[in-house]
Amino acid sequence: MGLVMADIEVSSTSEEGYTTTSVAGEWELVVDALGEDGPTPNQVLAADYASCFIPAFRVGANKEGFDDIGKVAIDVTADLDDDDDLSAIAFDIHVAASLEDSVDDVVARAEDICHVHSALREGLHADISVTDDAF
Repeated sequence: MGLVMADIEVSSTSEEGYTTTSVAGEWELVVDALGEDGPTPNQVLAADYASCFIPAFRVGANKEGFDDIGKVAIDVTADLDDDDDLSAIAFDIHVAASLEDSVDDVVARAEDICHVHSALREGLHADISVTDDAF
């Protein structure tokens, strides 16, 4: 049986306590379940989702005919249930360009493109609002 190479490889180690250091390629990420030595796993997931959604939003805008939409910022809010599991995520997206009637189409394209959006269960897909002409 041959060794199968994965598309993504990450090495995660915890020497003690609740802090984990993960190495992905050349990058190191420290995550702490208690939020003392780094962001919590839920904070990292929220940031990862936004970090994936912004380029997807840019590509979606490009596919809708916008050459350069300028600055894009997402304010992420997330709710936790009684077990500290994520129960809701919301994106308040601010974009420099005026997207006018294309906002919903750009968002729909971004949702189709964003890999993190695709990986999350449907109940955790972000509730999205967009403010264009924002900067």
